[in-house]
Amino acid sequence: MAEVQRAVPWDRLAEEALAAAHQAYAPYSGYRVGAAMWDGESRIVRGCNVENASYGATLCAERAAVGAAVAAGFTGWGAMAVAALGDAWPRPCGICRQVLAEFAPELPLLLVRGDGERIVTSLVELFPSPFTLKPKGDNA
Repeated sequence: MAEVQRAVPWDRLAEEALAAAHQAYAPYSGYRVGAAMWDGESRIVRGCNVENASYGATLCAERAAVGAAVAAGFTGWGAMAVAALGDAWPRPCGICRQVLAEFAPELPLLLVRGDGERIVTSLVELFPSPFTLKPKGDNA
């Protein structure tokens, strides 16, 4: 993973994730989160949290970014930045960790606070034993 981390455009990912956080729709919690996914080459897509009065229908920023990456045809999963406005360190929730593990179980992650402070970690550090199944059919 050290080789990948040297090539990751961390500054750009942090900027994109913070920009996405500013677009978040968070009228209930006020917790605005943005995520930026890098394909390992040149493309970055963003996602932000979109809350709903029915909390179960809320979409986290990380899963929004994964959806954007799949829709954009990403075949590589180079790294992700997750940013939250405010003082708290953002960390993907359990559902987001499972979804990310589907595509890149060792994904390098950059966590960014609203003040710009950063921590580099990885999905495998946050989620060492994801649930797995073998894909069936042609939808894999």
